Amino acid sequence: MSESKSKVSFYQSVQNFFEKAAPHTGLHTGLLNQINVCNSVYKMQFPVKINNEVKVIEAYRVQHSHHRSPTKGGIRYSNHVTQEEVMALATLMSYKCAIVDVPFGGAKGGVKITPWEYTPYQLEKITRRYTAELVKRNFIGPAIDVPAPDYGTGPREMAWIYDTYRAMKEGEIDAAGCVTGKPVNQNGIRGRTEATGRGVYYGIREACSLKEDMNKVGLSAGLKDKIFAVQGLGNVGSFAAKILQDEGGATLIGVGEVEGSIYNKDGIDIYELLKFRKETGSILNFPGATNFPKEQRNAVLEFDCDILIPAALENQITYENVGNIKAKVIAEAANGPITSAAEKVLLSKGVIILPDVYLNAGGVTVSYFEWLKNLSHMRFGRMEKRFNQNTLNQLVTEVEKLTGKSIGEKERELVTRGADEIDLVRSGLEETMVNAYHYTREIMNRKEKVTDLRTAAFVNAIEKIGSDYMSLGIFP
Repeated sequence: MSESKSKVSFYQSVQNFFEKAAPHTGLHTGLLNQINVCNSVYKMQFPVKINNEVKVIEAYRVQHSHHRSPTKGGIRYSNHVTQEEVMALATLMSYKCAIVDVPFGGAKGGVKITPWEYTPYQLEKITRRYTAELVKRNFIGPAIDVPAPDYGTGPREMAWIYDTYRAMKEGEIDAAGCVTGKPVNQNGIRGRTEATGRGVYYGIREACSLKEDMNKVGLSAGLKDKIFAVQGLGNVGSFAAKILQDEGGATLIGVGEVEGSIYNKDGIDIYELLKFRKETGSILNFPGATNFPKEQRNAVLEFDCDILIPAALENQITYENVGNIKAKVIAEAANGPITSAAEKVLLSKGVIILPDVYLNAGGVTVSYFEWLKNLSHMRFGRMEKRFNQNTLNQLVTEVEKLTGKSIGEKERELVTRGADEIDLVRSGLEETMVNAYHYTREIMNRKEKVTDLRTAAFVNAIEKIGSDYMSLGIFP
């Protein structure tokens, strides 16, 4: 299906992006067809007793590509879940993993429920039953398919999945690796909760650091003078905003949520806003900000800002509203927030789009670290932290002896501190996001007809997946 003004589905948008990138890879048509399709689609219906009534739950698990094992991808709880949506998300996961060099195939899960309509006990019953269905069909396991949190789920649900799997797979020594995003005290990893938002920050920071690219959109290099707006204050949006404010020095001027949008040209403190919303249940009427009520909740997309961060759901910027977008850089923290037709318009205007397939890969990157931790049965930093700390301490002492000068106790602690698990996780995530950005940009500069970052990212992913398939000797 070609790009058009008509509304296209999320899955069709992903297909359109693939079709745009595929010709630039030079891969065999049969191989491209294999990369493009979802290998396994499992739809299930299972009964759960809720309030003395039996409710039949519709759910899915899609494994897009088995070029590497296990497959990997989150589970979302939403009443809007459809098979096509889960297929689109699983497809994106394959490409994300390839772009950031994480050795997984892509997968995704969905349970068609509205989570806040159920009690924690009822959600636990649904989660455990869903997990049991996956175990029975061999759709979960540390070497098979490793779920993670997504929209509507979090560490609590991942802990239920882990416990159910462990109970059904008694004696499996690597059972903790069956799912990631678990609580830290249940074989999770420090830094996982913030991972996607922090990855978004690293990607934005790297893009904005390049003077040549910023000049093209009339901005200076760096983040300190940038103003930004965020749609969605879930896990990803809130952490991205916090880190942009704290570590980047950028100014938040607009926020959109389900209840509406707010704007303040002088800046909004993200911590005060999150506190206000927790107390009142809404971002509306935040002191000093202008309100845009529920009917105008997408007004945040049209605010005049340097950087726009859509961190909600897919298909938010469409052919219908793209003409009102004023941001010079759009950072896709959500999956598929820009339709393929809308992207064409934005690119013609010179807007820099940091694509979801790269930008929100921080979650799967740190999930990979958690999976490695589970398989090694050892916390990161445990072996080397004290050794490094003692070595640095001795080095500082020798320098003090040679110079006849000494540093303060606080300075010594700062210089000689060994890396904790969260330091190593953040370092690994930063290295991954920085390298992936520059390699993707290099493809764009090297291939004459690849003129945008999304196409370059897809070319990057397709070539890597194709190389894996070719190594199996199936394709020429």
